[in-house]
Amino acid sequence: MPQDTFTLRLIAKELNEALRGGKINRINQPEKEELALIIYTGKRTLKLTVNANASDCGAYFTEDDRENPLVAPNFCMLLRKHLSGAEILDVSLDGFERILVFRLKCFSDFSETVRELRCEIMGKYSNLILTECGTILGALKTTSLDENCKRAILPGAKYVLPSPQDKTDPSDKSALRALLSSPPEGDLARFLFLHVSGLAPCTAEQILSAYRGGDLSEHVYNYIFSDEISPCVTEKEGNVTDFFARSVAGGIPFPTLSEAQSYFYANRRARKRFEGGKRRLLSALSALRKKQEKRLAQIRDKQRECASLEENRIKGELLTANLYALRRGMKSCEVCNYYDEEGGTLKISLDETLSPSQNAQNYFKRYRKQKRALEILAPQERATDAELEYTLSLIAACEAASEEEDLRSLEEELLAAQILSAPKEKARKKSPEIPFRVYEKDGFTVRAGRNNLQNDRLIRTSAPGDIWLHTQKYHSCHVVIETKGRKTPEHVLLFAAGLCARYSDAKGGGKVPVDYCEIKHVKKPPKAKAGAVIYTDYKTLLTEPLADSLSETK
Repeated sequence: MPQDTFTLRLIAKELNEALRGGKINRINQPEKEELALIIYTGKRTLKLTVNANASDCGAYFTEDDRENPLVAPNFCMLLRKHLSGAEILDVSLDGFERILVFRLKCFSDFSETVRELRCEIMGKYSNLILTECGTILGALKTTSLDENCKRAILPGAKYVLPSPQDKTDPSDKSALRALLSSPPEGDLARFLFLHVSGLAPCTAEQILSAYRGGDLSEHVYNYIFSDEISPCVTEKEGNVTDFFARSVAGGIPFPTLSEAQSYFYANRRARKRFEGGKRRLLSALSALRKKQEKRLAQIRDKQRECASLEENRIKGELLTANLYALRRGMKSCEVCNYYDEEGGTLKISLDETLSPSQNAQNYFKRYRKQKRALEILAPQERATDAELEYTLSLIAACEAASEEEDLRSLEEELLAAQILSAPKEKARKKSPEIPFRVYEKDGFTVRAGRNNLQNDRLIRTSAPGDIWLHTQKYHSCHVVIETKGRKTPEHVLLFAAGLCARYSDAKGGGKVPVDYCEIKHVKKPPKAKAGAVIYTDYKTLLTEPLADSLSETK
């Protein structure tokens, strides 16, 4: 995003026109590096967000209602003390630096004074600093003399501008003309970025793309200091990529630069929140899957250890049949194996300290122990296998999630299954029921579950004659076509099957087998996990997953 001086100059102009004469009614700090100023302009109330985060730095108007911490941070309390009720005199840039300056007339019971809130929009060096008569009253990010002797940012210190870059100030026409009198060959946009202050690489490229010959220095100066503005936001595959003060090819236009920024940051925050939530759920589910796989491996190892139970039984019986020929002190014996169809012999190890009868009983004891172990392990294996299968279905649903509602519905299921534990303060809150995914296809309504709980609810709320679909041998959402007694056309079936394949864990492309039948043939076994069903009288078709760009019916 080009939060360069070129863009900030236009932002400052826009903020100045909107806020000059307004009064600060409330100050909040919803995030560690973000302020929210509620300002009454005399006509309306505006919410100004000022962010000093490395990746989200900027100043723009928003309308979101974000939750504030119960205890205000120290910097927020400082601003409330000094700026509550303050009148905004103007908003400007400090020279040609990336510093927005809010000049504020502040009132107290006995005096009034002018203070400045300086918003340094400088990427990872961004900061918010409150000053009075050039002295720092407080800052969002403070330093000490030990950390940075050139520029101390702490209460009581003199405010000093950041060290200037070794670049040409574009407001100096003569210096700009001297720099561009004989521009070098090659990448001229990079040359502008490296030698002219206040320009991001994309701004330098835009300046050159608008160049039509003539005096280059005059063109650069006029472009940078022109008040022409046509804000837009660019997107790629549904995700915002950047915002610009001037229109670019494929950009989504906005009336103001503030609205473009607000849209850009809101969408990027939502994407980060979605990706972070998805990672969190996948991490919890992956840990659970590893635990279940380890448990299943342990059960199967024990079952393999019990694989010799029949051999122990046979040895016990053969020893019992040959007690007359054995004596204490023997280390082994070789007896006729009447279980062998070919009539061979079997060599049996013996404990020389025990009698032949006691050796036979030892083999029977091992047999009974292994048999009991297998009887106990069998239901444990089935239960663990069912739990692992359920976890894999949750992982498939999480990986197929494409919006926040999908994650919220999945989190709801994980809380219900006690895979996640809810915070105490949130446990009492009852969130609204998350709707199914709903699509329309040629007069037929097609519904799809977002998680296993919704899959169960989808079956319960559908009519017996509705068509139910699920991928064969893959985890997927359940899909239902509402028929209302009508015959379902083949292209509607293919659409619903493609939807089913889209929200499945079928990998590698190609056609996916999808089973379908009427709801009346779908049953949920007693005590089965959420989403688990059995079905009969089904048919199978092959289809490719639908495109991700498919939109739901709102």
